[in-house]
Amino acid sequence: MINIIIQILVIAVAVLITAAILPGISIKNFGTAVIVAIVLGLLNYFVTPVMVFLSIPITIITFGLFLFVINALIIMLASSMVGGFKVAGFWWALIFSIVLSFITYLLEMILLPQVQ
Repeated sequence: MINIIIQILVIAVAVLITAAILPGISIKNFGTAVIVAIVLGLLNYFVTPVMVFLSIPITIITFGLFLFVINALIIMLASSMVGGFKVAGFWWALIFSIVLSFITYLLEMILLPQVQ
């Protein structure tokens, strides 16, 4: 349970950093970032698998690049669900998902080192 809370907080910090970097993304405060992290986690758990399954043919045709579109759509859905989190459009959502993944990875490497 504590690992889930830590993961949510790391993603919330990554959301804040990403929103500060990208001009097409705005977020109200850290509390909103925590809610965005939770909503993204829930959407990625429940909605993304369904969308990936339904889009298998186009994903194969595009050699997996359509998964970026799915990620952007999930970001836009989260933006419509969470007040205080705004995404200026599809391309900003796409860039946000890529940058967020990278920053989350870096933060996890720094803050949560793996024990060997």
